[in-house]
Amino acid sequence: MSGARRTLGFSWPALVALAALAAPRVALHDLDVVPEGTIVAALLAIGPPLCWVAAVLWRRPPRPFLTLVVVGALYGVFLAVGHQVFWDSSLGMDAPGLAGLAPGAREALLRGAAVMSSLVTGTMVGVVAGVVAVLLVRVLPAPPDHSRRPASP
Repeated sequence: MSGARRTLGFSWPALVALAALAAPRVALHDLDVVPEGTIVAALLAIGPPLCWVAAVLWRRPPRPFLTLVVVGALYGVFLAVGHQVFWDSSLGMDAPGLAGLAPGAREALLRGAAVMSSLVTGTMVGVVAGVVAVLLVRVLPAPPDHSRRPASP
């Protein structure tokens, strides 16, 4: 059993897949395909973390909080990459307070800040989901494990 599966309850590919559930929101938001304040935008924002919590409730990893912090951090990577890919169409270089900087320095500063912001945002989404999961794990019974068979006499 791998270290990730033993500690986090999921394999690395499963953790990345859980984080990737939130990736479409990045593109749809950055390209203004889904307007803010709509039901679809809310579902894209809240749906993936709810799926993360559901996966933890179903799987019952030994460290549910850590598991979802890791998923959130991975989501932060997706968020950072998405913002970089869609930079020109969504974020761009509009920073009047930095007008005195050379364009290359301004772009590097803004892109670096966007990456850091994305990593923090993703991780904090994981923290909130992790807190919710820990509270629910404490109050909800574990689902029956049909893979275990009664011991033979």
